[in-house]
Amino acid sequence: MKDRGTPLAAMLGAGLLSVSLTACGTDGALEPGGPDSQIESVLDVAAAFYPLEFALEQIGGERLSITSLTQPGAEPHDVELTPRQVAQLANADLVVYLQHFQPAVDDAVASVATGSSLDVSPAADLTLTAADHGHEHGDEEDREAEGSGAVDPHFWLDPTRYASVADAIRDRLIELDPEGADQYSAAAAAFTQALTELDEEFSSTLQQCRHRDLVTGHAAFGYLADRYDLHQVAIAGLTPDDEPTAAQLRNLVAHVRESGVSTVYAETLANPAVTETVAREAGVEVRTLDPLEGLTESSAGDDYFEVMRANLEVLRVGQECS
Repeated sequence: MKDRGTPLAAMLGAGLLSVSLTACGTDGALEPGGPDSQIESVLDVAAAFYPLEFALEQIGGERLSITSLTQPGAEPHDVELTPRQVAQLANADLVVYLQHFQPAVDDAVASVATGSSLDVSPAADLTLTAADHGHEHGDEEDREAEGSGAVDPHFWLDPTRYASVADAIRDRLIELDPEGADQYSAAAAAFTQALTELDEEFSSTLQQCRHRDLVTGHAAFGYLADRYDLHQVAIAGLTPDDEPTAAQLRNLVAHVRESGVSTVYAETLANPAVTETVAREAGVEVRTLDPLEGLTESSAGDDYFEVMRANLEVLRVGQECS
């Protein structure tokens, strides 16, 4: 474990020196294993948001004490860290995050955790940008204004990219805790096999669909669409706050009518008002897809796999797949 005597006063202020990871867990942070765990964890790990937390749980099991920096039900794009959480990062053995997805996390890692962090973006192979699935039905000026070069971070909606990230996490855990190598390797293999099976389910179910256009509330589903030969048409940009212009909405409604799609997709953790407006104007249904940035009590499952399979059923009906 990292030396708990590392001085933080220069960066965090003397008042934070006494903050421990245990204390962080008392104000809402997750503590997998709980107070009844019979195995003492080897590494203290901070996960930036839910998909990274879930992968760490699957691979590390009780050898890790995991704390998520994003509270359940919070929008991870907009997360702000408290001084207590920043102190937690400074004390963690490992911080697993996705660079450029959560600016507050990026800043904290750069300040206090550069030597104990894992940026999963290289393993995730973030090849899509807003230009690849943005508001192509808006005016050229609108498309330029929205920042078409922004990289899509939502890799976990493609199980094959998620599996690559799992391998990168496994490798870093083995570096930090060689005695757990066999456990990490076996657990990662089981996790990636489960992701392979999920990928096969999506491929089979979405192979024959009446509609290939996927009209979504915001551009969170680009990697899913790219993997399964769908064409995402996003109402908003890469974050839910990127609202479309009036011209984009008019053109999008016209596109929905002309394409014959029967469903547009709202999502959890985002206001559905704009999506509902498009559906109403175009005369189509609204269904809900979960971008799996975080789980809440209203999520359609208790973990990543359950919610992804719920998403698949929504897509099967909404895209009219046989």
